[in-house]
Amino acid sequence: MTIPIIAAVAGALLAILQAILMILVGAHRLRNRISLGTGDDPVLERKIRRHGNLAENAALFIVILALAEMTVVPNDVVAIIAVIFVVGRVLHAIALSPFAGTDDSGGGKFFAVLRAIGAFSTFGCFIALGLYLLFGIF
Repeated sequence: MTIPIIAAVAGALLAILQAILMILVGAHRLRNRISLGTGDDPVLERKIRRHGNLAENAALFIVILALAEMTVVPNDVVAIIAVIFVVGRVLHAIALSPFAGTDDSGGGKFFAVLRAIGAFSTFGCFIALGLYLLFGIF
């Protein structure tokens, strides 16, 4: 059995991104004195959403990536999928940031494209790994 080094590196990068997003949520809460919930603050809602979205996807992805790396998926494919996923998650976090234009006004089309890239890259990576594992094992 090989140690899933690629999954470990991807996991480390995603953990750092998660910590950054967590700090941004916490700092916003402190600045605006919002202990629980969102306090009807749309900026906080967006920050919580991007933090939660990463949490929803990253853990499962790393487990599946590690299984793929330890079984039938070639390391080159694992590395490419890992890069696509991490970059997609970064783009998705940027798209959900509280910058001007991310709320579908003004420059919203640019951020909508980033969000779509992030979402589709996540979806594609899950499907690719799932199919590769299923067809490679059986």
